[in-house]
Amino acid sequence: MKKGINIWSFPEGTTIEESIRVAKAAGFEGIELSLNEDGELGLKTTDKEVNQIRRQLEEEGLEICGLATGLYWSYSMTGEQESNRIKATDICKKQLELAAALGVDAILVIPGAVGVDFIPGSEVVPYDKAYDRALEAITKLAIEAEKVGVSIGIENVWNKFLLSPLEMRSFLDAVNSPYVGSYLDIGNVLYSGYPEHWVRILGSRIKKVHFKDYRREAGGLHGFVDLLAGNVDYPAVVAALQEVGYNNYVTAEMIPHYAHHAHQIIYNTSAAMDAILGR
Repeated sequence: MKKGINIWSFPEGTTIEESIRVAKAAGFEGIELSLNEDGELGLKTTDKEVNQIRRQLEEEGLEICGLATGLYWSYSMTGEQESNRIKATDICKKQLELAAALGVDAILVIPGAVGVDFIPGSEVVPYDKAYDRALEAITKLAIEAEKVGVSIGIENVWNKFLLSPLEMRSFLDAVNSPYVGSYLDIGNVLYSGYPEHWVRILGSRIKKVHFKDYRREAGGLHGFVDLLAGNVDYPAVVAALQEVGYNNYVTAEMIPHYAHHAHQIIYNTSAAMDAILGR
């Protein structure tokens, strides 16, 4: 398994170029970038700007190991407003397009939500409606994914949706496309389950993996802590990943940041991942 770091792990305002440089210096093999509304990698990013990012990666000898986005919290494939759902699918298409241009094999997608506790005023969508809308949207987007040769990875996240590995497996099997699988976030599972169970149940459906750690007794968003400081049984997780034959990137997504010496979290995370992966 290769070792990656998500760009959200860096202090706000850090450029892509600087993030690449620090990630390489810290010993990472890849970096996961994020599609934003605007900025260096946004919805209106040009081919020239994409090529510039590729050059920055090549100059440092770093791979792009994924393409995430936080835009699905604003635009949901399961929302009540049709215009919002259309915007969400358009974002996914743009993600796929940029991923193909950047040479990355999979994108991170949140397929909607039933409810989101950490977003004040977030709408609540009936679970059955959310399921049907998400299934319809992802099934159509699977065709777009196949066209560009980039997989869609459905993330398990705190959206009150696809709450168990059995349900996630059933959803993916209902889509029935080799270009749609799981973007398994290890830390997100801890709130209500055991990530090693998810790994074994999802098996070959896993496209990408996020490493985080979580301390159950803290609860809520405050429970996310540095790798090896929480309750994730990483020896069991790594054993399960090896058992199912996973050999793609494991990418750390470290939130929240350090208040001081913010880049130190990148170096600490790299060292923790070396320990976890037995390097």
